[in-house]
Amino acid sequence: MKATGIVRRIDDLGRVVIPKEIRRTMRIREGDPLEIFTAADGEVIFKKYSPMGDFAEFTAQYAEVLNKALGMPVLITDRDRVIAASGVPKKDYADKRISGELESVMENRSGFVAGAYEAETVHPVEADERIAALAFPIIGNGDVSGCVCALANTEKPAPSNAEIKLVQVAAQFLAKQTED
Repeated sequence: MKATGIVRRIDDLGRVVIPKEIRRTMRIREGDPLEIFTAADGEVIFKKYSPMGDFAEFTAQYAEVLNKALGMPVLITDRDRVIAASGVPKKDYADKRISGELESVMENRSGFVAGAYEAETVHPVEADERIAALAFPIIGNGDVSGCVCALANTEKPAPSNAEIKLVQVAAQFLAKQTED
């Protein structure tokens, strides 16, 4: 564990303020759920909760099937990181941080389709040159919990209507899984 040198007191209602610098670094937003863990030596650990993390094995299988159906590499993310990848080396994408561009797609709660706006591109993963052909947020119970993203193939510029629909359905199906 990394020490920050920041000390905070608990108020009379049992609240602790997480410093802005830590919230920014860890991408903790207002309303984000946190899991609380305790250790035998008295440590209290806060961890960002990801409902998509509960479905890691399932999302990996879903990414495989979607990759085969689309013929495009597929990434499934939670709000911060890639949780499943297919059609690309898993070691290059597993647990990588998503880009601000993909965060914006999720925050806007609307899908991204390459070629819909000529100048717009989305790089789903930070510091990666691959661009998205399609990206649709996973929205369950009114909350965005992740994104389904199909990466662009160099030989095929724009996705077809059937490919768009497949990725939309995948995002809706995964959203339904997080609701149950």
